[in-house]
Amino acid sequence: MTDPAPAPRPVRTVVVIGAGIMGRGIAAQAALGGHTVWVEDLKRELAEEGAAAARRLLDRAAAKAGLPAEALPAARDRIRVAPDLGPCAEADLILEAAPEKLELKQELLASAEARAAAHALLASNTSSLPIGRIAEKLGDPGRLVGLHFFNPVLQMPLVELIPSARTRPEVTARAEAFARGLGKTVVRSADRPGFVTTRALAALLNEAIGMLEEGVATRDDIDTAYRLGFHHPLGPFELADLVGLDTALSILDVLREGLRDPKYEARPMLRRLVAEGKLGRKTGEGFYRYPATKEVTP
Repeated sequence: MTDPAPAPRPVRTVVVIGAGIMGRGIAAQAALGGHTVWVEDLKRELAEEGAAAARRLLDRAAAKAGLPAEALPAARDRIRVAPDLGPCAEADLILEAAPEKLELKQELLASAEARAAAHALLASNTSSLPIGRIAEKLGDPGRLVGLHFFNPVLQMPLVELIPSARTRPEVTARAEAFARGLGKTVVRSADRPGFVTTRALAALLNEAIGMLEEGVATRDDIDTAYRLGFHHPLGPFELADLVGLDTALSILDVLREGLRDPKYEARPMLRRLVAEGKLGRKTGEGFYRYPATKEVTP
């Protein structure tokens, strides 16, 4: 009789590289799950802003979802600011949540790997770039896995888990245990551009923009049709504004190049809005206009 496989080594300390919308959401979720979280960005003030925003996300989630008040102070205290990548030396998981730019993600993860302990997992929150491509600049590509969280992280129950062809099974198992420990439902995807959800969403959004350009229906009617016809919580234009039109465009470009499929050729309207700096909620205008606010949070 063979001995059972050992349980995956637990993740206790997490470093989140990138303090934007996704990074701060992941930081809040990990802290709520009992993990010590270090938030890092290119500048200390950006990391401090992201950490503060993550704590505010916890406060809002407590008010909306009725989280026990006694759990909040400890969770908020577990979110810390990393002035540089130094905390990578003590991390069990280093998760990159930078913009969808291949070279940037490669550079950040290679820098983190150089400082990381041998047991540390490396993960990318990419929504479209193949994990194998991101891992090309690593000394040990087998320690990288994709962990794709969804915005808003504290409300969205899904995580996509994407091992590359070189990701070691124990890395995949530990990453999955981490995500499930946060209360998430995990689905696995092959390492193809866009994985499952982003690939489907990109086609849905591009088709919606095409219908708007062709005058098939108005923006509001298209969003209403998607919400009520398919039980989607947001219409495609509302969702694109939430994600960021620059991010949506980057995803379509990655899919068009990676899959060689013309249906992912970004519509002219999307390119025009991005060129004009109308990126959605974060700039106050995209497909919709939003009231001026210091921080737009769904």
